[in-house]
Amino acid sequence: MRREHVRDLLQRVADGAIDVGPALDALAYEPLESLSFATIDHSRALRQGFPEVIYGAGKTPDQIVAIARQMAAHGDGVLVTRLPAGAADRLLSAFPEIDVNPLGRTAYLAGAEPPPVGQGTVSIVTAGTSDLPVAEEAAVTLAALGNDVARITDVGVAGIHRVLARREELVSAAVVIVIAGMDGALPSVVGGLVQAPVIAVPTSVGYGASFQGLAPLLTMLNSCAAGVTVVNIDNGFGAAVAASRITHR
Repeated sequence: MRREHVRDLLQRVADGAIDVGPALDALAYEPLESLSFATIDHSRALRQGFPEVIYGAGKTPDQIVAIARQMAAHGDGVLVTRLPAGAADRLLSAFPEIDVNPLGRTAYLAGAEPPPVGQGTVSIVTAGTSDLPVAEEAAVTLAALGNDVARITDVGVAGIHRVLARREELVSAAVVIVIAGMDGALPSVVGGLVQAPVIAVPTSVGYGASFQGLAPLLTMLNSCAAGVTVVNIDNGFGAAVAASRITHR
């Protein structure tokens, strides 16, 4: 149950629109629910503003569906990231209305009510087309958390004019997520152009000496542009959650 739902319920009790008994019934869900293979945190939305997210990697399709069923019963919506093979078909069978994004390896089932709307637009900027899986993970997460999303794709520093041509879009964003592999230089360029917070995401895209994303990670951590923050390699989800917390302050 989201904080907004609880606030509305308490206000209705205070106004005399609902009795204490039915209000207690509405709050009677246990905050934790134990399955044989998982413990579901149903109070996550109340504490943090959005429900627990299912990390699909390492879980079987049956486990993912079982967790999703219990979460969906609470009405807050279900977001699954890093879908393993076979899980999308099982989810679509269980929830025909679920939105599966094969490129981002995500699935999203909307809740009973839309999430609170974030202030402003979050721009997702990718250095290359190969970075799109991470970008789509971020985009789906942002949308699930109530954010307006803009995409600026394939504007890496090998053709610096490409990102400079999108400057007006960049400066109008509330938060900019910059996703890059290879040399990881794009966040520094964007960080020097905008006033908004810049969240850098290194990806594992690149040749041997990129060390599966370690090279762009170190570049971004050593950015000469002030105020650039960095999340882990390929962590589009983490960047999106950080951006959403900024837009929902």
